[in-house]
Amino acid sequence: MADQPLILIVDDELSFLEIFRAKLSEAGFRVETASSGREGIEKAKTLKPNLILLDVKMPEISGAEVLFKIKEDPAIKDIDVVFLTNFGDPRAEIAETQDVEVKFSKESGAKGYLRKTDDLDLIVAQVKSFL
Repeated sequence: MADQPLILIVDDELSFLEIFRAKLSEAGFRVETASSGREGIEKAKTLKPNLILLDVKMPEISGAEVLFKIKEDPAIKDIDVVFLTNFGDPRAEIAETQDVEVKFSKESGAKGYLRKTDDLDLIVAQVKSFL
């Protein structure tokens, strides 16, 4: 079990956390969750996950701020972070929106982004590719 990648999902939407936890666990990942940015930072320090899936828009502290705090901390700065977003048009032909999201992710230090509204099997495949 310990050889399975550990994923930390940080999102303030509890229903989303549970759906993603179930799907990623079913796919063979160990999954931990945090319902706020501050909790996510603390869990990242103690758990040292292989990957953090981080919601962009959260109350109190945004995903971007959480990412910057992670990248400033020598103990956790090398953990890969992928943004979770509801933003953008899910239609693949809208490349401009995707380009903006990719650019923002890369420039902020994230490994990429996942759109929450995508098919869950596609999201699992994308998570595997980020690992």
